[in-house]
Amino acid sequence: MRKLALIGTTAIAAAILSATPISVKWSTERSLSVSQDKAQAVVGRPATPGSVAGVARRSARRAYRHGY
Repeated sequence: MRKLALIGTTAIAAAILSATPISVKWSTERSLSVSQDKAQAVVGRPATPGSVAGVARRSARRAYRHGY
């Protein structure tokens, strides 16, 4: 029974940690540290060339260069 409770607790903790943007780390004093992750996105600077903002910017630049 105790083994089943441990497995259930581990499964619930794993589900919560994977669904929320938090990080669990060991600190330098060997204690557990929990912190909330923050997004580092900046509007107007797409991370990938295939993003909507990047494609629109490239197509406008190409149209300008080709004189359409």
